[in-house]
Amino acid sequence: MKINFSRHARRRIKLYSIDEGDVRNTIETMLLDIGADVGKYEKINYSLSEKYGYPLKVVFSVEGKDIIVITAYPLKREKNR
Repeated sequence: MKINFSRHARRRIKLYSIDEGDVRNTIETMLLDIGADVGKYEKINYSLSEKYGYPLKVVFSVEGKDIIVITAYPLKREKNR
């Protein structure tokens, strides 16, 4: 599967100094866990909290064999328990 970044996602990645590899790893990990049906997904990666100060949220859509990253940003909200 090919991962493409929208212009909005590229701007957010640059604004928040997010590593593109972290976004790719977050998506690939989720797809291995649940599979890849067509649709829109959100993933919050809590393991990157120390690196960015907050968990990393990635929103992407799966369209056929392509993945389009819609946005990625540090989630400035505490985890609800």
